[in-house]
Parts: sequence; C-alpha cells; structure tokens
Amino acid sequence: MCISQPAVSSQIKKFEHEIGVPLFKQQGRGVVLTDFGIVLAEKAKNLVTLEEHIESFIEDYRLAKTGTIQIVATYLPANFLIPKWAATFKSANEDVNLVITTANTKDAFEQLIHYKADIAIYGGGVSERPKEVTWEELFEDELWFVVSTAHPFANKTISLVEMVKESFIMREEGSSMREHLFSLCQTHQVRPPKISLQFSGINETIRSVMAGYGASFISSLAVSEYVDNGQLARVYVQDIHIKHKIAICTRKAEKHSLLVQKFIEIVKNSL
Repeated sequence: MCISQPAVSSQIKKFEHEIGVPLFKQQGRGVVLTDFGIVLAEKAKNLVTLEEHIESFIEDYRLAKTGTIQIVATYLPANFLIPKWAATFKSANEDVNLVITTANTKDAFEQLIHYKADIAIYGGGVSERPKEVTWEELFEDELWFVVSTAHPFANKTISLVEMVKESFIMREEGSSMREHLFSLCQTHQVRPPKISLQFSGINETIRSVMAGYGASFISSLAVSEYVDNGQLARVYVQDIHIKHKIAICTRKAEKHSLLVQKFIEIVKNSL
C-alpha cells in the first residue's frame, strides 16, 4: 500500500479520538506505543491472520476443497458399496467431511427431500422412487437364493415351488429383499415361504444361513464373496432371474454443489 506518513498519522489520531485512549507516547525525540497500544497491535495482528484464514477458507470451499457432504444410504449400499467410495473420496479430499447415515428406504428419501442429506444411495425397486427425487441408475444387482454348502439344494436347479418349502431367514418386514421375495411368489402364484428367523441386519442373516439353517433370498453384492469362497452355495431356481437397481439420488431441479459433483464423479469412476 502506498500511504503517506501524514495520512497514517491522521488516521491514528482519528482512531485515538474515537476510542478515547492514546496509542502512542513521546519518548525522547520519537514516539513509541503505549502499553495499550502494544496489546492492541498484537490483537490487530491476530485479526489480520484471522481475515487471511477466512479468505482461504472461502476460497477452499468455493473450489470444493473443504466442507461437508451428508450422505444417506439404504442398508445394502451402506454396507457393501459406500465404504470403498468414501475411502477413495477421502484419499483425494482429506479436508472434506463425509457424514454417512444408514436408513431404510422411506427414511432415506425423507432425509433427502427435507434437506437432511445431500445424496441418497439406494438399492431397491424403481416403484418406490418419490417424484421429488432425481434418480440416476448406477447398475443392477442380481438377487440370489442361497443355502449352506451342506444343504441338499446347494448348487442345484429346482422349481420355485420346491424352493419356498424351505424355512427362510430374512430381514424385517418392509425390507426390500423380503418385499421382492413375496412379490415374486405372488407373481408366480406360489405360497410365500415361512420366515423362521428374522434379523434387522444383512450380516446376521448371512451368518445364520452359513451356520446351516434354512435359506435366504439376498443381494449378490452381499453374498458373492462367500459363494466364491465356498462358504455359501447358490440355489438356481428355474426361470427366476431378478435384479434390483442401485441408484444415486438427489433432489429434483437442484443444482449440485461442487462437492456433491466430486463425490458422484468418484462413484461413477469406480464402477
């Protein structure tokens, strides 16, 4: 800054008059800061530093280098997809906070619609999509019938009628897998299976089937590793091939922030 000495002196005098406290005192042929002036000068330095910090924060936020993304996901993507996506995103965006919530379908969309989440990651059927939501399908996930490797149906091809005679282990009422299974039975006019064990989580369901009790109808994302490792076995049901959608959802007609755009881009690049 090019400011003349008289101009600086004038501003100091004006400031001293406004606050009613002298900043300088005479010492010999010159002037030095008063005790008050010394303390105030230190505080002023802090203000300058804070201003620079705020300017840097604003610039980082504008360029999507910092901030927070609120993500809500249904159980399947929350357990089997988001951990990898989040790790990849954080590796490239260390100063961005990711807040991830797991919810059922209804609550996930409610959070998105009511601005409690920026993104919803959903696994299920398209019929459940609210009109306020923009839906971008990422891929389709196949649904499998699975049993323990010691089960008589392990790796066999059977009819749906035979399959549903088994006792099933499923998630709670309202879960997408359970609804898919009952819808399948209704479509093929087959009596739904008996749900002998019910869990609120996917992992508990898988472990129980592996332990040797009953069957389950479940996402291939959740069990493919166990099938490949010989810990679970598929049952192939004649003429039954069911898939559901994995989608990324945002609010309709809303422009994405740079942070949200970054996250969506990383998700798509990982597929």
